[in-house]
Amino acid sequence: MVKAIRVHQHGGPQVLKWEDVEVGELKEGEILVRNKAVGLNFIDVYYRKGDYKPPALPFTPGMEAAGEVVAVGPGGLTGRQVGDVVAYAGNPMGSYAEEQILPASKVVPVPSSIDPVIAASIMLKGLTAHSVVRRSFKVEAGHTVLVHAAAGGVGSLVCQWANALGATVIGTVSTNEKAVQAREDGCHHVILYNEEDFVARVNEITGGQGVEVVYDSVGKDTFQGSLDCLKLRGSLVIFGMSSGAPDPIPLSALAVKSLFLTRPSLLHYTANREELLEAAGELFENVAKGILKVRVNHKYPLSQAAEAHSALESRQTTGSVVLIPDGSL
Repeated sequence: MVKAIRVHQHGGPQVLKWEDVEVGELKEGEILVRNKAVGLNFIDVYYRKGDYKPPALPFTPGMEAAGEVVAVGPGGLTGRQVGDVVAYAGNPMGSYAEEQILPASKVVPVPSSIDPVIAASIMLKGLTAHSVVRRSFKVEAGHTVLVHAAAGGVGSLVCQWANALGATVIGTVSTNEKAVQAREDGCHHVILYNEEDFVARVNEITGGQGVEVVYDSVGKDTFQGSLDCLKLRGSLVIFGMSSGAPDPIPLSALAVKSLFLTRPSLLHYTANREELLEAAGELFENVAKGILKVRVNHKYPLSQAAEAHSALESRQTTGSVVLIPDGSL
């Protein structure tokens, strides 16, 4: 038996329960990982609330972790050995646990230069940033980009990455404190959306031209404004919906400027082993070189996941939030 967070009904943070669970038996191609750190992401909130449907209730949430391989499945056909430090992001769900069984094909080796806490904090966010900056819309030198929630876990990485690629980066944030971080993360212009109209400000910054791409993790509250910020043939990449799902729009709303609209899923950009290893390799390389600076600004014991969820939803967090199995803090 190990400890894990379990959800028996959808709802607020209070539905996250700390319980004993059976790990189960390893099958061929699987490994048992003792988690050293677990990443907290907004997608966990969506599943907890029932906005996204998990396979069945009850379930253990969590889609990102780093840890040590403690056992391999029968036949040893995993490519991994006991003692390896590995990380994963995406499916299968269930990282809010002291130990979990994972398909060996879903994990990537963590370089010795990367601390497991950093790996756990950056896998899902970093691979998501890679999928939007390098795949959904490939940022190039000379582009101007708008990043909403620029001080958030993914937003901060998108800003850093786009800046390193030579783009002019505009970020929106909610507080002066977050504005300071956004500038540190490569934003050339920072907009406090509570104090000024971000559409008007973007129009001013770009001389009325608009931006090549908007990276939007907010959704409903920023959707129309994001479209309005785009230049001719611009792209809106919606990779999150922290304020809810946007209202439907007619195709004619895109036809006005021949706009592109996409709602990428990380799982579709790491659909095979080669894509996963390529993306993770590029991510870890940029972290090791200092191009991407990872802020683990908040650590909570795994048993206090409910408190961590409350802080995340109330926008009291910046950077990454990591859950540490109890006794490891």
